[in-house]
This record gives sequence, C-alpha cells and structure tokens, in this order.
Amino acid sequence: MSIDHRPARTYEIKTYGCQMNNHDSERLAGVLESNGYAPARPGEQADVVVFNTCAVRENADNKLYGNLSHLAPIKRARPDLQIAVGGCLAQKDKQSIVDRAPYVDVVFGTHNVGSLPALLDRSRHNKRAEVEILESLEQFPSSLPAKRESTYAGWVSISVGCNNTCTFCIVPALRGRERDRRPGEILAEVRALVADGALEVTLLGQNVNAYGVEFGDRSAFAKLLRACGGIEGLERVRFTSPHPRDFTDEVIEAMAQTPNVCPQLHMPLQSGSADVLKRMRRSYRPDRFLSIIDRVREQLPDAAITTDIIVGFPGETDADFEATLEVVRRARFASAFTFQYSPRPGTPAATMDAQVPKPVVQERYERLVALQNEISWAENRALVGREVELLVAVGEGRKDADTHRMSGRARDGRLVHFTPTGNAVDGVIRPGDVVGATVTYAAPHHLNADADLVWHRRTRAGDAHEAATAAPAPGVLLGMPTVRRG
Repeated sequence: MSIDHRPARTYEIKTYGCQMNNHDSERLAGVLESNGYAPARPGEQADVVVFNTCAVRENADNKLYGNLSHLAPIKRARPDLQIAVGGCLAQKDKQSIVDRAPYVDVVFGTHNVGSLPALLDRSRHNKRAEVEILESLEQFPSSLPAKRESTYAGWVSISVGCNNTCTFCIVPALRGRERDRRPGEILAEVRALVADGALEVTLLGQNVNAYGVEFGDRSAFAKLLRACGGIEGLERVRFTSPHPRDFTDEVIEAMAQTPNVCPQLHMPLQSGSADVLKRMRRSYRPDRFLSIIDRVREQLPDAAITTDIIVGFPGETDADFEATLEVVRRARFASAFTFQYSPRPGTPAATMDAQVPKPVVQERYERLVALQNEISWAENRALVGREVELLVAVGEGRKDADTHRMSGRARDGRLVHFTPTGNAVDGVIRPGDVVGATVTYAAPHHLNADADLVWHRRTRAGDAHEAATAAPAPGVLLGMPTVRRG
C-alpha cells in the first residue's frame, strides 16, 4: 500500500461583511480541513484563497475585484493557485464574476458552503472555472463542520434568510426566505460549545426575533433565551439582529429575567423619519421604535443599545434627516453603525426618484457621526469609576506595547483595554479568563481600565485557549484566528 507524503494544500479565507459571513467562514474552514486542507502559515501564499463576500454596500464589488486583481500576477506565476469566490456577492453576480475575472476558479453561493471542496477538485480536474449557485437552502449550514475562531466565544445560527422586503436590502434575494432550526438542535450546539470551553455564545439570524414563525411558535425566541439560561457553564448570551416590528415585551422580559443574557441590544433604526421608514418598507415608526427602547431600559437600566442608520435614502429631505437626529438624541445609543445610502441593483430603492446628491449625503453623514460620537463619549464617561466584568479577548482592540494593556468585552458589549496588574492568579491572565476592572478613562469607542485589577478568575475557556495555543498547528498564529477578516 502506498502512502501519500505530499503536503496538504493550504487555504486562506478572507471574510467581508456581517457576523453571518464570519460564521459561514468558520464552516468553510471546517469543511476544507475535514477534506485534508491545512491553514496557510502567516505570510505564506496559500494554495487556495477563498473570498467570502458581502453585497450590502456599493463598494463591495470594488473591494472584491481590487483584491482579486492583486492575485492575478500571482496566479500567472503559480497556475496551481486556486481562487474561490463565495457569499452574497457570488450569489448575486454568479457567472459574471468569472467573466470579469477569468482567473477565478470557483464561484459558489450562500447555499453552497458544503460544496467548496468538491468544486475545487472539479475545477482542478476539468481545468476550468466551476460556478455553482443554489437558489434555495438544501442543507442547514450548522450541520457542517466548523473551525471556530475562538475557544471562549462562538456564534450559533438559529435561522437563515429573511422574510422582510425592505426596499434598500438585497439580503432576502441572496439568503432566501427564513428557515428556522429546531430549538433542540440549537441548544445541542450551544451545549457542545460550552463543553469545549466556551463561556459566551451569540445567537445569529437576519431577524432573530421572528424565529419560530416557520414552525408556528411566535414565542420561540423568548423561550430560546430562557432555555440558554439553564445551560450550566454558559455565562454570556448575546443575539443579533432583531427587527423592531417583531420585538415583544416577552423578549424583553426574557432578557431581564435570564441572568446570562447580556444587557446589550442591537436594534436597527435605519431612519428617524416616518416618511422614510414607509418608503423603506420598515413596518414601524419612530414612536414605536422609541417605545421599545424605553421598555428595554425600564427592565435593563444598564443596557447598551446600538443601532444601524442609513443617511441619504432616496427622497430624504432636510426635515427627514433632522427627524433622524432627534431620534438619535432621544435614544442615546451606545454606538451606531452609520451608512451612506448606496443603490444596490435589484432593490426597489435603486430605481426610486429623488436620489439624494452625494455632497448632501456626505454633509448629513458627517453631522450624524459627530452627534453619535458626542453621545457615545458622554455615555462612556458616565462609566468612569465603575467596576466592569470583562471576558478577556484576543485579536480585538490592541495590546499596547508601552502599557502592556490587554483587551476584553464587558457584559454590555463595550470594548475595554485594561492593564493586567494586581490580583492576577499565578501572575498570568489568558484569553478566555474573566477579570473585574475599574474604568479609569473613556473615549467614544472604547474604555480604559488602568488601575490594578479588582479580581481575576481562571476559567475553562482560558484553559482551552492555553491548550489550543501551547503547540500551534501550522498556520495558526498564537492568539489569532485562522479565518482572516478583510
């Protein structure tokens, strides 16, 4: 019997876009490694480069093709290099990606994650590009193997797809109608993550609080949160993203009454104008949105609430924009993801009249960012002197060479850079450990905690991280994820 001594083909994944894409990239890494591929070493040119793309913003196309063009001369010098393009942009553009970049070997859609190894093999054998785009989900991606980025925190998909028809959004066309996993499957995956050392999970869906509609239980999401509260060893539960239309008092009560559900909420506003929300087909109005925020804060006074806002939607007037600023002032978001509207082909908004001129959009955008930064800074300054519990993170924020700061996330999701001195058990603080720190300084987008730590708790998650990085496999940079984000 002959033994194949050839080295494994190596891969690198470049990920763009949302948490769902990051989660898909973990599945892509798992699928590739289960088929004999190995992660490329840092600085090494991989044998297979996979782009997991996003199609939400206008510059997504430019970003992809710019990065592809950098690989073109490498491909000419190394014909065995394979380039694969997946994700939402692949689902949208299909064969046109190969037409525009003929050196691409594989194009696969959002429903084809598990097919990547076979498509790579087929492309090598046939010496031609392989394009496979399924129009509907055949296999729930969570049934695929995954190579998790973190030993201490993980994403768990509860649904894929979206049943909304927002006029600016192309996601439903690319991810399909909502498909829900059964609660037992979700909880089994959460328990498996906890058994492997994870302290934190984030429940993922395009519209998490619509979860259960497919199997006829509109209380399913609140029940799922409460069920996560019963999992021993699970210390933090987060979720993203909900929709104001489906957000209920039952969910708020589940958040408030389940100790391991974090006091954090990402609630997309998009606009503070009733007229703009109507044109966006967002089935709520500013008063409804603000009433949700008020009810959340009644039961979770320390909740950090974040949002998404689009500036310059077609037809947006000065009065519409001022209405958005007023909602931002009243809501006092901890932070906001702000976007300048960009038309996406295939969406109703792309053909609407009264597209707002670019200079007007830019000026409004800058005013919104300035206001939100002012609010974020004020909200963060109010935390100076307060003790926060941090899950020590890696590859997030920074570790300052002069101050030797490490980084962690508070329970409300805020990023905190802390000095790892005082009360450290055995003098070593590891990613995955939990520390108590006192906030000493606030900036708009982070906090510092430079006093001695109040306490430090070694955890199973820290043990798991230490074991995973003690003898790193090829391609695993200590403390950094194998799946690299673009």
